[in-house]
Amino acid sequence: MRFLPTDEQSDFARTLRSLLGAAEVPATVRAWADGDTGPGRALWARLARTGLFALAAPEAHEGAGLLPLEMCLGFVELGRAGVPGPVVESAAVSVLLSELADDSLAKRFLPGLAGGETPATLTLAGGSPYALDADAATYCFAVSQAGELRLAAAPGEPLRSTDPARRLSRPPADGGELLAAGPGVTRAAAVAGRWARLLVAAQCLGVGEALLASTVEYAKQRTQFGTPIGSFQAVKHRLADTLLGLEFARPLVWAAALSLAPGEVAAAKLAAGEASYRAAMTALQLHGAVGYTEELDLSLWLRKARPLRDAWGTPSACRAEVLRSLTPPRR
Repeated sequence: MRFLPTDEQSDFARTLRSLLGAAEVPATVRAWADGDTGPGRALWARLARTGLFALAAPEAHEGAGLLPLEMCLGFVELGRAGVPGPVVESAAVSVLLSELADDSLAKRFLPGLAGGETPATLTLAGGSPYALDADAATYCFAVSQAGELRLAAAPGEPLRSTDPARRLSRPPADGGELLAAGPGVTRAAAVAGRWARLLVAAQCLGVGEALLASTVEYAKQRTQFGTPIGSFQAVKHRLADTLLGLEFARPLVWAAALSLAPGEVAAAKLAAGEASYRAAMTALQLHGAVGYTEELDLSLWLRKARPLRDAWGTPSACRAEVLRSLTPPRR
């Protein structure tokens, strides 16, 4: 089976790529890492005008309908450009509130989320234990093991991350405002968690593609013994293996977006996350000593690969989910 985007979907992806290509995203990422979220919020506003954030909200609340495949195409471009902020978490919150079907909560939060005006972060029991960029988000949502959806008043204790542009914090101990509770919250959180895992997989694809493209260009320019290193057989094999990993992950991401089945989403996240991380290791090795320098823009993507590989489902957690989906239920 072939998974190819339609002309309209491809046009949407090209629009995002063009917008991000002209946006000086590396400078925005560095500002975000330093605590200046102004350029990042301005970029979010431009992305919102393309309708990207509306793809995770129903039409009744100023969204475009829940369209995971289109959302994945957009998030590949966000990963390729290295866009900072809780983009995945904001989309997951929109999905959670949509699945809850609580009209009062939907009216209160969804229009701002769909319009990109009120970024949100999210923690789920059994999902992401830490809030991403809670200090930059308008809302911080948390779902507990008991099935309680709460709106936290303030970010909790800050934590260090491999990627300085991914600021993590623990959910505050006081819990915050109770918005909803019960089995419906648990079910909605499970769906939102699958969306988050899927969108991170799409981000991983974009990060891996950016790392591979940078490495290929460098291999054409860097010479050794008077010859570009890209002509060496060992380098060619390394780059080809990196490309194969990304290309094998791509149809898994599209298939998962079409089905949203837990096992397929986990398989997509596992493949895309590992392919992106291998692309980072290839980039680091083939760039040599310059790959370790913070001044090189490459470092912005190198630092994203491992955190994204582990976000919303570590490789071991994704493997366990795939095994569960393949194991027939006991009678």
